[in-house]
Amino acid sequence: MPRSSRRWGSGLSCPTSTIRGSGRPCGSRGDASGSRASRPWRCSGTGTPECCLRNTTPSGCRRWWARRRNDGGNPGRAPLEGRPTGGPDVTRIAPQPGIMDIALYEAGVSHLEGKANVLKLSSNENPLGAPEPAREAFGRAARDLHRYPNTDHAALRRAIGEVWGLDPRRIICGVGSDEIITFLCQAYAGPGDEVIHTEHGFSMYRISALAVGATPVEVPERERTTDVDAILAACTERTKLVFIANPNNPTGTMIGGSELRRLAEGLPEQAILVLDGAYAEYVEGYDAGAALIAERDNVVMTRTFSKIYGLGGLRIGWGYGPQPIIDVLNRIRGPFNLSTAALLAAEAAVRDRAWVARCRAENARWRDWLARVLAEMGVPSDVSTANFILARFADPAEANACDEHLRGEGIIVRRVAGYKLPHCLRITVGDEASCRRVAHAIGQFKGLR
Repeated sequence: MPRSSRRWGSGLSCPTSTIRGSGRPCGSRGDASGSRASRPWRCSGTGTPECCLRNTTPSGCRRWWARRRNDGGNPGRAPLEGRPTGGPDVTRIAPQPGIMDIALYEAGVSHLEGKANVLKLSSNENPLGAPEPAREAFGRAARDLHRYPNTDHAALRRAIGEVWGLDPRRIICGVGSDEIITFLCQAYAGPGDEVIHTEHGFSMYRISALAVGATPVEVPERERTTDVDAILAACTERTKLVFIANPNNPTGTMIGGSELRRLAEGLPEQAILVLDGAYAEYVEGYDAGAALIAERDNVVMTRTFSKIYGLGGLRIGWGYGPQPIIDVLNRIRGPFNLSTAALLAAEAAVRDRAWVARCRAENARWRDWLARVLAEMGVPSDVSTANFILARFADPAEANACDEHLRGEGIIVRRVAGYKLPHCLRITVGDEASCRRVAHAIGQFKGLR
């Protein structure tokens, strides 16, 4: 084996050793008999010699080996100063800056112990599910589970382009729109750069920025709505990305095309405006920024199949933007990031325009009904353009008490204190029966108080 080759995995020998498992330090002429006394201390997880955990070059490993012998110690048994007795020197193993600032994700409650007929209205899922053609396509994919998926997603990109009037060459597909957000941060932000997001914006913007060592900058909203002036005032020469969810999650509010254009035109020349359109299909006539992208070279939009298309379990999304930016993102996209089943189901779903129209109409009908009924009970909400409402209570105590009451009734909604809205509950718009059930339960709660 070439002296420069590296081996990874269990039983790994020194990166530049020529004899696997011999315990011989890099470039040394030590005993190759494999006797216990001749082996340097090794990591219990990988088998890597300590000399190679502490040094990355052959000369460095040889110096380590010489020091151990000069000290009169046994390289195979004598512990080095500061090394934990149970493993390698972990004080030198550390994540990149920003990683430990990311709080572990806390998913919403998905079940209730001891409750039957649980109603889950916490994840903004489509109560009608996925369209039948998508389910059938998913089933057909089972015949070819042994085959790798298509790498360029050409058929899905072509279908998206036909439905939305977009150039397929400027479309990129990912594991949910989350992955497109991650790609953008990986490609355009890093240590010393700033990534702007709004006060009550989607949590993945901050997480993705921290993951690449960039600095997330939170900008206040105005009445739970994106404030363009506040964003422009927060921009600096270090601003690289500006994320706007439109409609926004968890507030349900959105800003119009003229405000989006004003924002894009006012950004520093090095900054990219990212329009997150996860809920765009719920707004009739809204292009999610496609026209703006056609005019400018600093705007990207992201979309998902998890909401109106009902494919949240398959994790698939897409992005659209200027060709140079999409080319950059494709360079860091894994070639097999999407499964065949996901690709086929998404293609069938996006072509089912009648299904989308039906889901949008049903959602609008029961969203408006639910908002009106709750307002009459003294629980107001902003006008929502998505598939949920943000119910506002008098204070955090009342919101939490209502949530506990709903759980007692077998209903799960979403607390949003993590979005700096502790006095609110986000309620997914379900079908007619679901909306009537949650409204009745909240009415009971208000009557009890």
